[in-house]
Amino acid sequence: MNKTDRQLAIMLELQRSKILRAEDMAALFETSVRTIYRDIQALSEMGIPILGAPGQGYSLMEGYFLPPIGFSAEEAVTLLMGTDFIEQRLDGDYGNIAKAARHKIEAILPEAVRGESMRVRETMRLLQASESVTGLREKDYLGQARRAILERRKLRISYQKNMPETDGNRKSMREVAPYGLSLVEGYWILIGHCDLRQDIRHFRLSRMTELVVLDKHFAMPHGFNLSHYRPPDDRNERVLVRANPEMADKISETANFYTEAVEERTDGVWFHFRVRTPEELLHLILSWGGDVEVLEPESLRCRIREEAEKIFKRY
Repeated sequence: MNKTDRQLAIMLELQRSKILRAEDMAALFETSVRTIYRDIQALSEMGIPILGAPGQGYSLMEGYFLPPIGFSAEEAVTLLMGTDFIEQRLDGDYGNIAKAARHKIEAILPEAVRGESMRVRETMRLLQASESVTGLREKDYLGQARRAILERRKLRISYQKNMPETDGNRKSMREVAPYGLSLVEGYWILIGHCDLRQDIRHFRLSRMTELVVLDKHFAMPHGFNLSHYRPPDDRNERVLVRANPEMADKISETANFYTEAVEERTDGVWFHFRVRTPEELLHLILSWGGDVEVLEPESLRCRIREEAEKIFKRY
């Protein structure tokens, strides 16, 4: 930490903690007590109203706040919960930055607003759609991929596909030019140009078993903007499922991405799904149990029957 950053941090700590000893600040900023004394003197010469009490420590004059920014309790909660999210979902570098940002935000809040924002935060909690936090391995891959994107360096990844290839193998090794990262339904997705497929592909970080940053560089396509990028919709297969009415809400929640239309009929609720391959819905349909029936296609009906027979044999 350089001198300027340390002196700003000292002001923020004094504003947050009200009173601090030089020894405590030296331990916090990993420097000597003499350096803290020099920093306090420099801040005082700049007009910062720092008060010293023998045997107690240093404090800022009451009513002095830096920087002169006012947040309501709701605004403070918005910022602080944002740092919570970053710490949960991004890699270690940004996790540490989020902690530092949260510390600074809390430090500049007047005591009344800080107390109110703490009460509001205690009534809310961030929960992710699929898991509580991004896993450690996924965070590591996220950090490496993020840096590779900025440095325009290719990645070599070992990838576990959700559906097997034509040869039955689920694992594949790819070289990818990484264009960006996107958080989709609780999962980090790497978007990049796959050398094997010669096209833009999406790779879920949680399915990677290895990620290596290569020395090979690449050029970003002219005009590519991740914020404007929309992947082509190649879900060309249709699946028709009939469900008992009491299952309709659960199916709508768990298969919303695939749902094209829903019909309420006398014999149940009919769901029209659009997928890349019918087997994408296999595990979902099995989780819905006997309250649903696949009507089309026949190939998926047979696949469900095979799985049901395997389950029956086990029990």
